Amino acid sequence: MRLKEITDFLETLAPLAYQEEYDNSGLLVGSYDEDVKSALISLDCTEAVLDEAIRKGCNLIISHHPIVFKGLKKFNGKNYVERVVMKAIKHNIALYAIHTNYDNVLDGVNKALADKLGLKNLKPLAPKSGILKKLVTFCPSAQAEEVRQALFTAGAGNIGNYSECSYNTEGLGTFKAGPGSAPFVGKQGEQHRESETRIEVIYSIASESKVLKALFKAHPYEEVAYDLYAISNAHPQVGSGMLGDLENPMNELDFLKLVKKQLNCSLIRHTDLLGKEIQKVAICGGSGSFLLPQAIQAGAAIFITADYKYHEFFDAEGRIVIADVGHYESEQFTQTLLFERISEKFPNFALHLTEQNTNPVNYLI
Repeated sequence: MRLKEITDFLETLAPLAYQEEYDNSGLLVGSYDEDVKSALISLDCTEAVLDEAIRKGCNLIISHHPIVFKGLKKFNGKNYVERVVMKAIKHNIALYAIHTNYDNVLDGVNKALADKLGLKNLKPLAPKSGILKKLVTFCPSAQAEEVRQALFTAGAGNIGNYSECSYNTEGLGTFKAGPGSAPFVGKQGEQHRESETRIEVIYSIASESKVLKALFKAHPYEEVAYDLYAISNAHPQVGSGMLGDLENPMNELDFLKLVKKQLNCSLIRHTDLLGKEIQKVAICGGSGSFLLPQAIQAGAAIFITADYKYHEFFDAEGRIVIADVGHYESEQFTQTLLFERISEKFPNFALHLTEQNTNPVNYLI
């Protein structure tokens, strides 16, 4: 199949518009028009993973972490990033990364971690702002329902667990069709007055092109009147980290032992235990120390994440238990989740999970 078929699907799972500004998700090496025979899925795109793809005849690697994170000015193989990119191009292997955009969706990295820990009632720990917009359009009242339904079908009008949300106001529109026009109502050269409905809907920026395409197709006017507004509302189903509940409360030590077992951790670094039962849990796959204020504000008893620095542990201040389980350990189930999602969509496509453990950190216990 064409590479674009796969990348389009991946971007329905985790739209590129949801990635953080510093990130570099998406197609890093390759052409969307290339034919893909088989793909290898991995958490990281290392030299060993690339060699595995070559051995297995895969011409696509889908990784969580992007191999190219910062700009490259030279390609002379002086570091592993340059060597991987050069070798991938030489062997015509496409590289695709699905990073913070997959962190930020409900059914992504943190969902895989939450499922391993048995958490329920999941929601983003820090809902993301800047990814919602409002569309306002005006159309003849007789065609308003048709236009509304087209917008809903395209993905507009979703607010939390509610769909087909819109606000509608009746009013009077005026226009005068000029030379060369073909007005839906009225006549050239004459001012026309039409009973119109003002339709307002919210949509995610990830679906903007689809929503506008639906608007132009359904709207009866030759020139469609519409406004787009950026809004600061946070998206309730997209964001960093995740908050969830244990079905039954556990004491802190027992829960930490469960975490260690479920994540196959060599060790867990944590702050002082507070002698409280744990039921509400905050998690963030990968580096999540920036989310500690949200975890505390949400009333979580423990915050499970990775990459905590020494002085950052003091920030718990006896209000929460911080548990650093390791970066790889917190995200290791992402590759299996991707394998399952892609297999469901393309059951006859040759898909492989890497055999490489790409964790660069070793422990002497």
